[in-house]
Amino acid sequence: MEIIKRGAEALIYVDYFEGRKVIVKERIKKTYRIPELDFQLRRDRTRREAKLLTEARKAGVPTPQVFYVDEVNSKIYMEYIDGYKLKDIVDFISENEIIDIFQAVGENIGRLHSSFIIHGDLTTSNMILKEGKVYFIDFGLGFFSKRIEDMGVDLNLLREAVKSTHFHFLNLIWENIVIGYKKSFKEWEKVLKKVDEIERRGRYVER
Repeated sequence: MEIIKRGAEALIYVDYFEGRKVIVKERIKKTYRIPELDFQLRRDRTRREAKLLTEARKAGVPTPQVFYVDEVNSKIYMEYIDGYKLKDIVDFISENEIIDIFQAVGENIGRLHSSFIIHGDLTTSNMILKEGKVYFIDFGLGFFSKRIEDMGVDLNLLREAVKSTHFHFLNLIWENIVIGYKKSFKEWEKVLKKVDEIERRGRYVER
């Protein structure tokens, strides 16, 4: 078992399932919680994430395919995506590649929002490039919502993540995310207005 990430809520590792290499996300037991409540929370969050991954895939967004959900042990067995995290390659690719990749990112976010899926943790660490496709991973903080506010927060989180991690490319990346988003989500104007509003609120709080 090769551990990929050990977080506060879950352990992510490489394993094998029915002869194929997979990623397993296992939600960790919390001893400070009442056992029955802990089981219910982990089971429900595991179910929700598996459903989000599956619905996103149905909407045309590349995500790891879910092979099996073990609700008793709060594990999701999913496709192993052998690619590169966008976070690790943005500094080493051409401007044209940045344009193509982030327009695709924007289009896929638009597809998520068209299906009322909020990712909840849109960062370049949760996007993997493989054979020209950008796969979205880790829907652990995701949920379903029709609220423009939630979609605005989703996009704003990505903008802030890009500003923090890829500051020198912020304008280029954001412009192309917006171009892609407009192509695939008909309510784009309302959401982008909300992003601006959220950003203004943030600046006001900082003062």
